[in-house]
Amino acid sequence: MIVTGVDGSMAARAAVQWAAGDAMRMHVPLLIVHVTGTVPYQAGRSGAAFPRRTRSRDGRRALREAEALVRERQPTIEVTTKEVTGEPATALLEQADDGVELVLGSYACHASFGAVPSPVNMHVAELVRCPIVLVRAEHRTVYGEVVVGVDGSPACGPALTYAFLQAELREATLRVVHAWQTPAHAVTAGNTRGMSEVTAERLLARDLVKAVGHDHPRVPVVEDLLRADPVTALTAAAGQADLLVVGWDRATAPEPLGQVSRGVLRRARCPVAVVHSWAMPEERGDRRRR
Repeated sequence: MIVTGVDGSMAARAAVQWAAGDAMRMHVPLLIVHVTGTVPYQAGRSGAAFPRRTRSRDGRRALREAEALVRERQPTIEVTTKEVTGEPATALLEQADDGVELVLGSYACHASFGAVPSPVNMHVAELVRCPIVLVRAEHRTVYGEVVVGVDGSPACGPALTYAFLQAELREATLRVVHAWQTPAHAVTAGNTRGMSEVTAERLLARDLVKAVGHDHPRVPVVEDLLRADPVTALTAAAGQADLLVVGWDRATAPEPLGQVSRGVLRRARCPVAVVHSWAMPEERGDRRRR
C-alpha cells in the first residue's frame, strides 16, 4: 500500500498524482489521508481560529477531490480515503506504518539559500520506516532518468534497491552518483590513510551497485564518480531527473536526516525520496505481499 497525505494544496495535489502513478506501476492500493489537527490554527488578518468542524469539512472536501483526481488519472488502481484526527506528523507516521511508500507534498518557505521543507515533513521523514517521497507543486518534463546518491554507508543498499526498482518500473536510466570531498588530512605530505578510506568507499559503492543491479538487468546504469560536494553534485544531476533518491543512516548521521539529505531536500527541484538504512528490501517485499 502507498500512503499519501492531502490538505487541498497544490503541493498535495502533485503528491497525489505522483503516488497514484507509483501505485499503478507497483500494482498496490493507494490510501489517501487527511489529518485534522486537534489544535485550532489561525488565518487571515483577523487572526480568527478555524473551528474543528470547519477544518474537518475542508478535509473531507480535499479527500473527495483527491479521490476524483486519482480515478480520473489512474482508474484501474484501488483507492481509499481516510480522515484521521491528531497531531499531523504522528498521524501520518501511524498510517504509513504498513506502507511500502509515503508520498507528501513538499511545502516550503523559500529563502535566499533555497527552500526549507516544513517541520512536519522533516519530522515524518526522520521517523518513517518506509521510503518517503517529497513532491513539489510544479510541472516537470519527464526525462526518463532516476538519480541515486551512493557513499558506501549502511543506507546505501536500501537506497540503491529502491532506486533500481523505481528505474525499472519507469523504464528509465539509473544514474548512480558517488561524489566525495577529499578529507583535509588526506592531502598532507606522506599521509595516504585518508585517500585509502576514500578509495575503499568507492569500491564498496561499486560492489553494491553490481550486487543490487544483478536483480534488475534491464535497467541501464550510468555511474558518475565525482570529487565534489555531494549536495551540489546530486542537485545538478537531478536537474534532468524524474526522481532523486538518497539514503540516511541514523547511526552515523551527525544530525537529523544527515547533511546530504537535508541539502537536497532544500535545493533539488525534482521529487526526492529518502530511504532509511532500516528500510530493508526484505521488509518492503513482505509488506507488498500483504
